[in-house]
Amino acid sequence: MLIDTYGRVATDLRVSLTDRCNLRCTYCMPEEGLQWLAKPDLLTDDEIVRLVDIAVRLLGIEEVRFTGGEPLLRPGLVGIIERVTALAPRPQTSLTTNGIGLKRTAAALKAAGLDRVNVSLDTLRPDVFKTLTRRDRHKDVIEGLEAAHAAGLTPVKINSVLMPGLNEDEAPDLLAWAIEYGYEQRFIEQMPLDAQHGWKREGMVTAGDILASLRTRFDLTPEGADERGSAPAERWLVDGGPHRVGVIASVTRPFCAACDRTRLTADGQIRTCLFATEETDLRGALRSGASDEEIARIWKLAMWGKKAGAGLDDPSFVQPDRPMSAIGG
Repeated sequence: MLIDTYGRVATDLRVSLTDRCNLRCTYCMPEEGLQWLAKPDLLTDDEIVRLVDIAVRLLGIEEVRFTGGEPLLRPGLVGIIERVTALAPRPQTSLTTNGIGLKRTAAALKAAGLDRVNVSLDTLRPDVFKTLTRRDRHKDVIEGLEAAHAAGLTPVKINSVLMPGLNEDEAPDLLAWAIEYGYEQRFIEQMPLDAQHGWKREGMVTAGDILASLRTRFDLTPEGADERGSAPAERWLVDGGPHRVGVIASVTRPFCAACDRTRLTADGQIRTCLFATEETDLRGALRSGASDEEIARIWKLAMWGKKAGAGLDDPSFVQPDRPMSAIGG
């Protein structure tokens, strides 16, 4: 098991396949983009599958989420998923994407064994989308969502970040739209993981703000801790159900005590927390000929040192050098 000193067991692996992205969301990266990882620094397809196999077979990982950057930009994505879903025991697999490439890939992803997708969509307004992402691709995301649903990559979950002065008034509209089209809506508080390090707690749209806005149109009933388990989203039944809405409040309602995640970056580093400032190198071990058992030992040792929490409320909190796009959600 991947267990830490606080008794938490990691069963959920987030795998970043690339740090590249075809959007430039204002809360993530600057308009000109970032300096991308060099190709030799990236894990190869074979290395990714081997590390996932070690995690599943030797370390108790039960769910694998592929992330980016934008994972649909990874040329070998379909093959990676096909090989991962063939592992024994078979992990549950999902993908977090901006949805732009889903129209052309959803059917192939489903055929490869992918179970479901999370798609980022912050607004229903094309003009606001263009302002937020600095790209005019709103229609592509909508079509990608439709393709994912048609392919059976369900439940299709929508992840939305609300930003002051841009889309903070859209929570009820987004939820109503998601319900109409059969998607599951989730709202995520903006986190201090932007490349510009411009995040400020003051003025951010909080979980409390989001719930207050939703309650102007919907009756929300908490699902409760038993149903949530280690999931990051607190969930509410909408108007008595069956539809649900989730809110991920990493800043104002941290859920570190129940965290069951471990993260692998596109260049082969283990991160025990989204906000960690330390990493453990597995790529070097892989390329120096380490055995599966030795790699598993290094991974377990890294997880043993996981901190109690992200420490966002601590005055000494330091934002990680890597932005979200280089860590993976």
